[in-house]
Parts: sequence; structure tokens; C-alpha cells
Amino acid sequence: MNVALLGHGTVGRGVDEIIASSVPSLKVTRILDLPDRCTEERMTPNFDEILDDPEIDAVVEAMGGLEPAHTYIVRALDAGKNVVTSNKAVVAAYFAEFVEHAEKSGARLFIEATCGGGIPWIASIMKAKRIDEISSFSGIMNGTTNYIIEKMRTDAVDFDVALPEAQRLGYAERDPSADIDGIDVKNKTIIGASVAFDVACTKDLPVTGIRNLKIADLTFLESRGYVVKLLGRGVQKDGRYAVAVEPVCMPLRTLEADVPSNFNLVTLEGATIGTLKFYGQGAGSLPTGNAIVQDLLDCEQGVHPRYDFSKPLAYDPSLLQSNYLLRTKATAPEGAKPYLEGYYRIDGLDAAQARAMLDSVLEEDPAAFMAAFPQEA
Repeated sequence: MNVALLGHGTVGRGVDEIIASSVPSLKVTRILDLPDRCTEERMTPNFDEILDDPEIDAVVEAMGGLEPAHTYIVRALDAGKNVVTSNKAVVAAYFAEFVEHAEKSGARLFIEATCGGGIPWIASIMKAKRIDEISSFSGIMNGTTNYIIEKMRTDAVDFDVALPEAQRLGYAERDPSADIDGIDVKNKTIIGASVAFDVACTKDLPVTGIRNLKIADLTFLESRGYVVKLLGRGVQKDGRYAVAVEPVCMPLRTLEADVPSNFNLVTLEGATIGTLKFYGQGAGSLPTGNAIVQDLLDCEQGVHPRYDFSKPLAYDPSLLQSNYLLRTKATAPEGAKPYLEGYYRIDGLDAAQARAMLDSVLEEDPAAFMAAFPQEA
């Protein structure tokens, strides 16, 4: 099967390398790149050359960003070419639109590489829900933030020391906002909820990152048997669903607490399957490239992913309730109970209420930090 790559950066090169070394049934025949980067005969700066080539069966979009990725995916699908993408931002923004275009043309859309790097997360959701309604999912979905937290814990350094190290190693971008402010996890949560719950997931969900996390917070929580992890979460029940991204205090005895470095761990809950956990590399050239190549092999074998957003679920943030720990020098918000000096506990908030409370506190104390506790804690 002939494949075209849109983009030849970290992920695109990984796909090219894996196909060349390990998958003789696939062949990368065209690569879209900028004019000054077209250094071999497969490369072209002209997308129309790829679109008009009848021998290309699948287009791999590995450019990142919203445009021109969105336009290229739509045009490829409309032309009847199968699309494989690792771009979680564009899928989260335009998932339903892409599915509509694919259904009209008969092309197929593959999105495994958008979530969890090399972890078969989307495939596992789709397999589990053939039998079970998935009641909830959660997980460490961003390797950069997990690395930063573990670096802070292991080396007893503060956030402003751990972040540059993550950037030096290539885990964090020069502008790390998408990672540390939870936007990357938001996109993956939207995609995961859309697939797991058969709903066009809202894009207006509460999102809190780890920008204000301090080593003192980690030390304080560890003395009480917890560690902070940034989680994406979703739940459905009785015709309703809720999703959120926020720091969560996980008991030290849990698997999530032990996830090292830039690894991911994602979990789903089903009626008959119970709890399933999936662990592995969450990002990088070869893990993400592996997920893309797996999708290409499925495409070659005639697999046709089906995405259904017709379930009549109402978005209800009250389904995701937790107790919260707040660290602030500001005036304590209503309902906050002193926990220890500088820390307060607020019980029974949903994630949207917690985010609204934190926004109010941040106006007076820009360094404030808030994390959810398990409800029973």
C-alpha cells in the first residue's frame, strides 16, 4: 500500500523509519514538506500532487496544529483517500466534521496515534465497548507533565528547575503551555470521551494544569500518602456525562503514583470487564510512529473504524465530584476549611465549580494551587 506523509518532523520521520525497516507491505512514496526542506525525490511542497496521485491509498497527517492540517484532512477524505493522523488538536476540534466527510466519500479515518503515543488506547476503548458500556475513564495522558512531577519528586527541585530539564531532553516545547496548562490532555480527553461515550464531546470543559505546582506541595502531600498527577477524566451515567482535566492527589499505593518519567497510564471501566489499565510510552518519534503504522496496517487489511456521536447524553459537570486541596495566601473562599498553614480543604465540588473557585482565588494570589482528592479521602 502506497502512503503519503504530510510532515517529516519527529513523528513523520518515525513513521518513515518504521516502514522502511519493518513493514515491507507499506511504501512511503510521497512526503509533503516546506520547499527548502525538500531534499529527496519523494518530497514535494505541493499537496495537490499527493491528492491527484491515484496510486496513493493513505495519507498520514503528522504536521500538528489546526491549519493547514484541517484543510488537508478534509480534502484527502473528500478525494476518497484514507487518513491516518496523530494530531490530537485538530481531531479534538473537528472530529465530527472529519467523520462526516469520511462517511460521504467512503474513506476511512484512523486516530489511534492522537492519544497515548504507542499505547493502543482508542483501539482498546472501541474493543471494550463492543460488549460493555464504558462508565468512566481516566489517566496520565501527558508525558511532559509526568516527567516534570517525577523530576521534582526525585531530585527535590522546584517546577522552574524541572521544566527546563524537560525542554532540554525534548519532552517539552520551547513554549510548554499546551503541556503544563493541560491543553494537550484536554484534547485527548475530548477524543477519548467522544469514542468511549458515543457523543460529540463538549469542548467547554474545566481544565487546570500544573504550572503552579511547587515542591513544597509534593512534599506535603507525600507525607500524607499522596502524590499529584495530572489526569484527564470522563464519566457517563443515567444519560449524562462529564469530563475534566485537573491535578489529582493519588494515593501512593496506586499504579498511577508509580508511573515514571514521560510514561502514560490510562484506565477504563466497563460493566463486565471491570477495570482495564494500559501503560506505555506516551509520546516520541517511534512510539507515536508505531501507532500510526499499526493504523496503516489496519487500513491495508480493510478495517473500517466506526465513530458514532448520536448518543443523547447531556453534559453534566456534577457527575465528577471530588474533595479539593487549595494552597493559597489569599482570603479563604467560602466553604474552605483550614487544613494546615497555607492549605485549605473544600469538600464536594464538581470540577467546574473547583475551576471557578480557583479562578477567583488566582485574582488575589496568582501562585495558588488546587488539586482534587479522591472523594473518600
